[in-house]
Amino acid sequence: MAAPQFSPYITFPGTAQAAFEHYRELFGGELEIMLYEQFTDLSEFPFTPPPGTVAHAQLHGGLVTLAGGDGIAPPGEELPPLSSEVYSFLIGLDEVVDARALIERIVAADGRVAMPFELAPWGDHYGQVVDRFGVMWALVVEGPRQEG
Repeated sequence: MAAPQFSPYITFPGTAQAAFEHYRELFGGELEIMLYEQFTDLSEFPFTPPPGTVAHAQLHGGLVTLAGGDGIAPPGEELPPLSSEVYSFLIGLDEVVDARALIERIVAADGRVAMPFELAPWGDHYGQVVDRFGVMWALVVEGPRQEG
């Protein structure tokens, strides 16, 4: 039996293709995107996806492994934009300079700092940044560990 795998999955409100292309630029890796219109038969689906709707995307092999797609709202309704103060995706880096550089790239691409990246009381450097799609990324660089 294969080992279990874990990958966060984000449902975007129609912005999955732009988000995953942005994440490939930020985090590196290989990107696979499948659109609903690539399926030959959608007759059994209970909805009609708009053209360009992402059925499934996966980014792997870089700094993160991430999956997702576009949500589809019922007729006459819209999906809410992504936003959360109660979850984030934690990225552990080896060097403070690398974490600061990643934060700068996210902010330069219309993101914002949610919590400054600083030395935390527990000894690690830690901070949070929200990207232009509303996804919060927490970054941590482990500090020296005390014996005992």
